[in-house]
Amino acid sequence: MSTSPQRSTPTQDSVRRQNLGALLRYVHVSGDTSRAELTNQLGLNRSTIGALTADLAGAGLIDEGVPQETGRAGRPSLVVRPRSSWVYGYAMSIEVDRLRAARVGLGGKVLDSRELPRPHGTAVRDTVATLAGFVRDMQRTVSASGPGGAVFVGSGIAVSRMMRHADGTVRMLPAGARLGSDLDGWSELGLDREPLVGNVADLAALAEHTRGAAVGLDNVVYLHGDAGISAGIIAGGRRVTGHGGHGGEVGHMVVNPQGRDCGCGSRGCWETEIARHVPLDRAGVLAAVEAARRGDPPARAAVRQAADWLGFGVANLVNVFNPTAVVFGGALRELYLTGAAHVRSRLSTMSLPACREHVRLRTPLLGDDAPLVGAAELAFERLLADPLETAET
Repeated sequence: MSTSPQRSTPTQDSVRRQNLGALLRYVHVSGDTSRAELTNQLGLNRSTIGALTADLAGAGLIDEGVPQETGRAGRPSLVVRPRSSWVYGYAMSIEVDRLRAARVGLGGKVLDSRELPRPHGTAVRDTVATLAGFVRDMQRTVSASGPGGAVFVGSGIAVSRMMRHADGTVRMLPAGARLGSDLDGWSELGLDREPLVGNVADLAALAEHTRGAAVGLDNVVYLHGDAGISAGIIAGGRRVTGHGGHGGEVGHMVVNPQGRDCGCGSRGCWETEIARHVPLDRAGVLAAVEAARRGDPPARAAVRQAADWLGFGVANLVNVFNPTAVVFGGALRELYLTGAAHVRSRLSTMSLPACREHVRLRTPLLGDDAPLVGAAELAFERLLADPLETAET
């Protein structure tokens, strides 16, 4: 007679750490929160909430204070606030035409940022050196501002290329290159842990789902235009990255078998057909859209055709994933805003009624900061999973 393995009973310490993580995560996402709201949302009693907030305050992760005048009688509930200026991570973004870095505080607040153009053909090692310079410069700002007890939680990088999660390999060059501790540059930062790496579209989707245009929506497709098209996919509230992190390369979905050759080796890929009419980099899209708005006939025709192809691909994705929302980010934002009627026309004629009737078409609430905010979420994950252990190390 077989017996099922017995589950170990959670210890008091493990339950406490889980509750600490749940409380800090709620405040990180929601911002200033009263103890009363935490009691209701987390399903814990008031004394437990009080003990948890005391632990987190003692670790320097949150502050508590009396709220502003509420107009209600009786003693107001204390408000819990993330210590955004003291608890921070570094977020970086490697995009086709620019490099960005930011110091992001607990709660998702961008405290400091740097940006430079990234010339075509910039080597990975030079890219890392530039980002390292950004971080060192921001570190000096932290030191000068005086928060001697500041808590550094880690760093995250959003990369505008296919990458493998298992070993950190980023396919920015034909041979690939790791953005990890084995590349010169990161050792110069003085950071005690290797950066976590994700795709720009994946991390932008995470950011918009956490605190942007897709909050409360558990099935989302985020489309990012940056010389090509990639997608960040949220299904059932979780990111879908595919085997080895190569999922979401929707730009190479074939939409026209008789179309142009694509750099991937196929023909008629979605991003290639759009780029026949409007370049898929930010400068190219903005120039085409601006000319179309001025009434230039060739530009208007080009934008119309590009938007038609954009809608063609979106309709296919809606049929496959049945999302609640499709968010157009990067270079696709302006193309969608200008050609929304053509996108919706394709959606209404090509997608199944059961899939299109509820879908919402949106632009990023976080704008260009979405990849940076998403990279910061990677950096904060370890802290949110076990606040006291991370704060102490």
